[in-house]
Formats: sequence, structure tokens, C-alpha cells
Amino acid sequence: MGAQKSIHAGKAKIDVNVDFTHKLCASLMVPPFRSGNDSPLSLIIGSLCIKHPNLFGGSEKLDISWDKGLYDSNILIACRRPRPEWLAQQSFIIQHSISPEIGVHGIPVDNFSRSCSGGVNLSKLSVGVDLNEPASSKWSSTTSIKFENVRPVNDDGRSISRDGDGFPVTCSGKSHDSMVVLKQESRFAKANDSSFFHFSLQIEQGVPVLSKWLLFNRFKFVASKGVKVGPAFLLTKMMGGSIVGDMAPYQAFAIGGLASVRGYGEGAVGTGRSCLAANSELTFPLTKMMEGAVFLDCGTDLGSGHHVPGNPALRQGKPGSGFGLGYGLRFKSQYGHFQVDYAINALQQKTVYFGLSNLAS
Repeated sequence: MGAQKSIHAGKAKIDVNVDFTHKLCASLMVPPFRSGNDSPLSLIIGSLCIKHPNLFGGSEKLDISWDKGLYDSNILIACRRPRPEWLAQQSFIIQHSISPEIGVHGIPVDNFSRSCSGGVNLSKLSVGVDLNEPASSKWSSTTSIKFENVRPVNDDGRSISRDGDGFPVTCSGKSHDSMVVLKQESRFAKANDSSFFHFSLQIEQGVPVLSKWLLFNRFKFVASKGVKVGPAFLLTKMMGGSIVGDMAPYQAFAIGGLASVRGYGEGAVGTGRSCLAANSELTFPLTKMMEGAVFLDCGTDLGSGHHVPGNPALRQGKPGSGFGLGYGLRFKSQYGHFQVDYAINALQQKTVYFGLSNLAS
């Protein structure tokens, strides 16, 4: 349920999308993780996108987008300069987002099957430059350098420096953290009619331009392999990462939830300086527009939970490792994909997940 509209103003294009579907699914099937009286505007999710193909008369492209969720929002301004195809494409980026920090500071409930708000949200401002290297036949890479300011806020929007238990939520111990982050991401993709393989490696280096700014090194990898098995399709995925150096609790790896271990709430398996998770899913056709799926997920913090400042995993009783298995349905249409998963975790607690993706614009 929603409305979409495109408006042309000279050379600029404005896309507006307002959607009630996510709220409808959430209110009917999934209990909210934040309590309180919501205003009517909070019931709406949507997006606004403004594009200009020739901002200063030299083919500079301007993209402005605003995405609003139930509890989060993201504003992105990107200006791209035209360059020859054999050179790295430059983009100047300004981004501001605010979102609940559930993975680390969320409170697991119902035998870790759900995570409720711990009253910590992150307001992030980043300014910097992206360089997209020319892609080869299988490899592509992106390098960026950005200044980032992270400010934890409570559910009322007020700055905080400590969580509900009195532990710091920033590395500096103050109301915000500042850092300059040099980031390199490399991606490999190979596919044919019967299989595919994807691999990505992301490395972040915190550069202490000032003595109080964060100094750290963080890496994360994701590898996935898909193979046709008769009419079915088998997908396996492994992901992991680690961080060394200065660290705020919100930088910890969160294990649990739809993106890692189904059957658990977001971050309910564990939060650590390191992590490793694996997924296997077999999908098979039921009708032309619907597929069935069975899956097995597992994940661990590799015993690193106590190395996170304040040890939030121990305070919330997270197990540090766990697995989930279940089944689901995948619906495909010209408007996008809809996913329903039913999972049970190691504590035999059942969870239902709903997802909408790739909605047509």
C-alpha cells in the first residue's frame, strides 16, 4: 500500500514514494521494539529523491535522497564529477542518519527471539569523498575517506554518554565520537547459467588526525556461493570480521537476526570484537510466482564479547553462539519480492520474519 510520483522540473527529476506496507506488516505480525505514543507521521515510511544531470553546466550530477523508516531516517547528498571511464569516478558525499542501536544495546526478550530497544540511538554525520575504481571483468573496488561524527541519543532525541546501566556508549566517554575513516572495499563476482560466486572484503582504518580521535582497524568479509540442484537452488554464505584498536560499543559486530542467524533477535546471539556466521538455504519452486525455502544459520562472537567496552553481551546474558533453522516462502512479482521465514533457535523459541525488497519505482 503506497503512492509513487515522479515530477520533472526543468532538467531535474523528483521521485516521491510513500509506503504503508511495512507499517501494516509490522503492526499486524511483529511487536514493535519501542514503546510509546507515536505521532501520525511516524506511521509513514517513504523516500524522496531529487536528481539533476547538469548542475554547474559541466555534466556534474547531483543526487539528493531522503529515506524515512518507522524509527530511522537517512539523508544523502552526492555530487559526482564527470571523468574519463578509465579513471576513478569521484563523488563528494554528505550523509546524515539516525537509527536505533539494537544490535549492541538492544535487550533480548522471549528466549532471545526478539530484541527490544535499549534506549540508545545513533545520530551519524559523515562528509567525504568516494572513489570508484574502473571495474575489470570480475573485480571492482571503492575507496573513500570521510570525516564521521557519531552522537548517541535517547528515544527523545537528547544526547547521552551512558546507557541505562551507567556504562559509556562512546569511546571518548563524552556525548560524541569523531574520526577520519579511510575505507577500501573490493568485490569479486563470477556467474554462469548454473552457479555464481560473490566475495567482498571491506577494510576500515581510523586515522587519528587529532589525538582524541579514534585509531582502529576493522575488516569484514562476505562470501556467497549459489548452485542449481535440479529445479532447486542451494545458497551458502559465510561472513566474518574483526576490529582492533580504539573501539566504541556501537562498533561491535552484532550476531543474530534476519541478516545473520534467524530465530534470534537482532544482536541476540552475541556482540563482539570478532564474529563468524554461516548460512545455508535451499529454495525450490512451488508456483510461477512462489518459492519454498528451508535454511540453517549459525554464528558466534569467537569468545570476544568480553573485549567490547562495558561488556554489553554479558550484562544482557547473550550466549555468544547459536543456531537457527526453519522454512519460509518467497513471493515474486513485478512490484518486488516478499519474504516470510519461520525459524526456531537453539532455545526452541519460534520467530516469524517478514521482508519486502526491490520494490519497483
